[in-house]
Amino acid sequence: MANFDLVPDLKIGNIVEVSGTTIRIELSGDVTELTRSHEGRVYPIGQIGSTVKIHFGRRLVFGFVTLLRMRSEELIEQGQPIPPEADQRLMEVELFAEGVWQGVNGTLKFTRGVSTYPLPRQGVYLLTRDEAVDLYKSAEGQLHDEAIDPLVPFATYVGADSARCRANIDKMFGMHCAVLGSTGSGKSGAVAALLHSVLEHKPNGADLCRPRIIIIDPHGEYGQAFGERAIVYRAYDPIGHEQAQGEAVKLPYWLMSADEFRLLVIGKTEFEATSQNNVIYKAITYARLVAAELVDPSPSSYGGAAPSDGGNPDDPRPKAGVQSQQIIEFDRDKPRPFSLDELVNHITYLQGARAKGAVLERIPDGDFTKNFKSILDKLAILRRDPRISFLMANWETAASPSLAQVLTQFISETQAGDDSKKDIRILDISGLPNEVAGPLAGMIARLMFQYKLYQTTDERKKDPMLLVCEEAHRYVPDRGEAEYATAQIAIRKIAREGRKYGLGLMLVSQRPADVESTVISQCGTWLVLRLTNQTDQQHVARFLPDGLSGMTKALPNLAQQEAIFVGEGASLPARVRIRDLTSNQLPRSQSAKFAEGWAGLGLSNAELDVVAGRMVS
Repeated sequence: MANFDLVPDLKIGNIVEVSGTTIRIELSGDVTELTRSHEGRVYPIGQIGSTVKIHFGRRLVFGFVTLLRMRSEELIEQGQPIPPEADQRLMEVELFAEGVWQGVNGTLKFTRGVSTYPLPRQGVYLLTRDEAVDLYKSAEGQLHDEAIDPLVPFATYVGADSARCRANIDKMFGMHCAVLGSTGSGKSGAVAALLHSVLEHKPNGADLCRPRIIIIDPHGEYGQAFGERAIVYRAYDPIGHEQAQGEAVKLPYWLMSADEFRLLVIGKTEFEATSQNNVIYKAITYARLVAAELVDPSPSSYGGAAPSDGGNPDDPRPKAGVQSQQIIEFDRDKPRPFSLDELVNHITYLQGARAKGAVLERIPDGDFTKNFKSILDKLAILRRDPRISFLMANWETAASPSLAQVLTQFISETQAGDDSKKDIRILDISGLPNEVAGPLAGMIARLMFQYKLYQTTDERKKDPMLLVCEEAHRYVPDRGEAEYATAQIAIRKIAREGRKYGLGLMLVSQRPADVESTVISQCGTWLVLRLTNQTDQQHVARFLPDGLSGMTKALPNLAQQEAIFVGEGASLPARVRIRDLTSNQLPRSQSAKFAEGWAGLGLSNAELDVVAGRMVS
């Protein structure tokens, strides 16, 4: 028997209603059990997410099962009486594709979407495993026809003899993607499996893939997963991790925009008057003008000459040989270096000064305390904080890294024949307080977007990038204040516009209902693992493409490593099983084993002393 032949033994029922791409089927009376045997194999009937087919000669229409119920249940919901014959079993199916079986060469011509709709009373048939394999292969074959292969195998199809599931990374990353799942569902492992598959892929058939991927890692779990293929940048290591690896990151404060720096210094929990915001804005602008050699440095004491032009002491005035227009056109938000000492001097000796005769003197102490003291105190605290020394080290012309050197940490040149292959860059921000982790994550996201924005079209084609955001609900919450508030604007911008510039986004979260709707709806591909919370399931159902929101009914019952894979990067919506990884390829995200830990004696007093020492060191 050839695949996709009309086999009476595979018939399970007849269509009773057609409503767009949704059809309802009445199961045949001879279906006494929810299984059917054919050629030595047992096929389940009516399993959520399973595929059925409808024949039109050589043409076939395919659909996913989304609901199985009794006719009597429907009548009860409608408030109608239940007649004795209302014991029919109904199955709802969402149509998603059609195809033409070409028996001469044994191939299926697959077309996504439906142009020919079935009629009531037409028969509905099970799909055999061999047919499922042909369906998936044919669907993937429609995804590309170029010399460079974008199809990356990372999982197997459930119920199709372990046929490989391949993701089209051009569409998956180019149009953004989301990896969602409850805690313990294998979410971090799924991310690692997908990225390992990309690293092992040979797009041209000969050379390994050399991706540019940046992972913002809030829990320090991905460092061990990629070994020699990754560089870990550790922002702060409070205890001298036994797993310590990688390098200290160089992300100086001057990379921040004026808004990001203001939020770091003033913060959301303190008094945020417009006047205080302006203090920071004026000081940053002036400090950057000084570093650009457009104005003279601020004085380092009171008693200097008062301006003779009638303007305020803190107004920027062009130095000799500089045009006033250059000051007017200066953009304070570009990542230009500036000195913190200069910023402090501007606040203290220019903004905090007034003209008395021909000299500048300090304003009254009450006014100075009200307008400037809290800002200067917070700056001093930040500069002394060892957790953020990588961020707050003062800029010096010779010793400080340039913008190009900062970018090189995340985007380095790839040489032909280079065996180092450090393709994944992991920024470990574990141990950082939220008021610092937020600006840091936002700074990275904005910096990467600006980097892509200033590339030419040819440069973007050669240098696509992917930004992986773990704990996405911290960056872009659906309601309330973001824990990483300063990252919110940057992530939104990448979600809306990154595709045009070759910057992809992968959102990872165990709380999809808490991720901002406008951002998560920008994702074109979804890898959804087990979700047990009903609110999360409903939230995901709102955004699932292909009209397959009914597939969310299977989410609470997915096994470990199983997922629903749908969207632009998937050949067709399917239930898949993520590939296995070795222990050294998995992120360090295992739960504590209480029984094992409590079976021993616990920490000794000497070990407890060591921990206490770390806490106060």
